[in-house]
Amino acid sequence: MAEGLSASEVGKEIAEHREHHEHARQHEHDHRPGGHDWTITIIEAVILSIVALLAAWSGYSAAKWSTHSSLSLAKASAARTKGSVAEIQATQIRTLDSVSFNAAETAYESHNAKLFALTIRRLRPGYRPAVEAWLALHPLKNPSAPPDPSYMPQYHIPQEAQARASNAAADASFTAGQVAADRADSYVRLTVLLAAVLFLVGIGSRFPVPIARYGLISVAAVILVVAVVQLLGLPGPPS
Repeated sequence: MAEGLSASEVGKEIAEHREHHEHARQHEHDHRPGGHDWTITIIEAVILSIVALLAAWSGYSAAKWSTHSSLSLAKASAARTKGSVAEIQATQIRTLDSVSFNAAETAYESHNAKLFALTIRRLRPGYRPAVEAWLALHPLKNPSAPPDPSYMPQYHIPQEAQARASNAAADASFTAGQVAADRADSYVRLTVLLAAVLFLVGIGSRFPVPIARYGLISVAAVILVVAVVQLLGLPGPPS
C-alpha cells in the first residue's frame, strides 16, 4: 500500500464514526435524534464509504505504478550496460581493423606481393569486403576515393548497431520508468486529499452543533469532488 492513506485507516474512522453516534444516542435525554441528525450522519457515512473505496484503489494503483517504474529503470540500466559493452567491443574491432589495414598498406608500399596477399587473407571477414571494394577504386590513382576502407559503405561493425539499439532501448525504458514514477506520485498525492476528507468528516462528527458539521462536510465534499476529478484524469494501473 502506498504512503498517504490506507483502507484500514478509513475503516477505523468509519468504526469510530459509528461508535461515536451510538454513544451520543445513549446519552440523549428522552428524545430520538432529529431528521437533520440522521441526514448528516448518513452523508458522513456515504462520504467515508467513498473515501474507503478511493483510498484502496489509489493505494493499489500507486503500488503498481511504483513497481512498474522500478522494473523499467532496471531494464534501462541493464540495456545501458549492454550498450556500453557493445561500444567497447566496437572500438576494439575498429582498432584491430586499422592495425590490419596498416600492415597491408605497409606490405603494398614495400612491393611485397606475398606479404600483401597474406595480410589481406588475414583481415577480419567483415572487414575484407570493404577493403576489396576500396582497392577496386584504385585509391592510389583515384583522388576521389575514400581515405581508407573504413569510409566505404561495405564497412560494418555489428557491435556498433547493437550499441545503438541497446542505448535506444535504455532511453525508452528510462523514460517509461520516469513516467510511471510520476503517475505513482500522482496517486500518492491523491491519497493526501482523501486523508483531508477523512480528517474533516472525522472531526465534524464530534461537533454537537449541526451547522458546524454541515460546514465541515461541505468542505470535505468539495475536496472529495476534486479528488474524484483527478482520479478520473489518471491512467489505470499497469497490467
